[in-house]
Amino acid sequence: MGNCLRKKTQDLNYPQPEPAHPPTGVDAIHISRAKKISTSSVQQRTSSAKSSKDEQCGAALQERSRHVSSYSRKEVRRKNRKQGFPANPRDWPVSKVKKVGWVPARNINGFRYSVLRAATQKFSDENLIGEGGFGGVYLGYINLSSMDAANPNTSRAVAIKKLGRRGVQGDEQWKNELRFLSTFNHPNVVTLVGYCYERDNRLLVYEYMCKGSLDAHLSSENDTELNCSRRIKIAVGAARAVDYLHTRPKPVIHRDLKASNILLDADFNPKLSDFGLARFGPLDDQSYVSTRILGTRGYFAPEYFKTGHLTVKTDVYSFGVVLLEILSGCVAVKKYADGTTRDLPVWAKPHLSNQMELHNIIDMRIARDIEMDEAHKFATIIQQCLSSDPKDRPTMSEVLADLEQLQQNMLLSNLNSIGLSKYHRSRRALIT
Repeated sequence: MGNCLRKKTQDLNYPQPEPAHPPTGVDAIHISRAKKISTSSVQQRTSSAKSSKDEQCGAALQERSRHVSSYSRKEVRRKNRKQGFPANPRDWPVSKVKKVGWVPARNINGFRYSVLRAATQKFSDENLIGEGGFGGVYLGYINLSSMDAANPNTSRAVAIKKLGRRGVQGDEQWKNELRFLSTFNHPNVVTLVGYCYERDNRLLVYEYMCKGSLDAHLSSENDTELNCSRRIKIAVGAARAVDYLHTRPKPVIHRDLKASNILLDADFNPKLSDFGLARFGPLDDQSYVSTRILGTRGYFAPEYFKTGHLTVKTDVYSFGVVLLEILSGCVAVKKYADGTTRDLPVWAKPHLSNQMELHNIIDMRIARDIEMDEAHKFATIIQQCLSSDPKDRPTMSEVLADLEQLQQNMLLSNLNSIGLSKYHRSRRALIT
């Protein structure tokens, strides 16, 4: 009721209703002049208030912009220092940066999708050099100075991995590999040249390894390039890569060590690749990390397969399988025509422990090049890595030391053999 009876106050700033009978003469002149003065003063006050408000808003906007920009830079630096990922967000679409939450460390090149598409001849089958669970790997040629596709004579050969599997798991593996490889720097770990994250396209660009994978050489019956000395060289180099991962301030577990993930350059130097499943190892107060069982059948450590418990010793077991493949020339899991399969470690373990039967598992392509004492030492290293109890397995540093010693012994043995051969040849020449 009080609201209904309240009088409506008049505001001089609002125009008043015209009277029923307009004034005339002097009164009309005075009223007209009063209206003009009132209107002018109102406009001046309004303009002044608006100008003052604009100035305040402009100043506040500039201060806010400066503050947000400063905060963003500080926040990026803080996150980079915490996670070890110096960022260069200019290469990433804004919408994608928010989803990814980080960008690569070091000066990793950000490529346009159109450049990588042109570099691989539109991802043609002729340029396809490998396939895996992640997607296809294509040979491409890029001029890194101009960051454009180029012809083979004036550019660098690169391997371009294109994510083929859509979904959360594929995207996580792509980001995981980019996260790790952008921070690694080791001669036996494949070098990441760049990446592409454009719309739905996710690609990684690596150095090109012209000799392909270790698996391809071992599985080819006609391959004679992998002699005994080269196989030991590959084993030592791969062991150095894994030891580098395990001895970092935050140990890294590769989780997918296998012969197909060991790539070879022109001089048969090995480089470890494919870090899509890698993860940090347990902290000091933890004995293991519980996780989903991911990897490749035939390389699983028994405790990991049964319980999902993950430690650096899980990698040691998988590396033992790789060493067994190097010695035997056999694949980790062999499939027969009747549908049955054979796991290499299960088949080989009885022969590894018996020196009299060791010759049964040595690859015939290197049987003449390796001494039985050397083969026995190699078999002992493998057997230790394949121990059922992870506590009985050596560390990768110990495996590396044993392999380096074996390599040195084999080198000395070869030098002595060469010296004896020269001696016998010279003696025969003197006799004749």
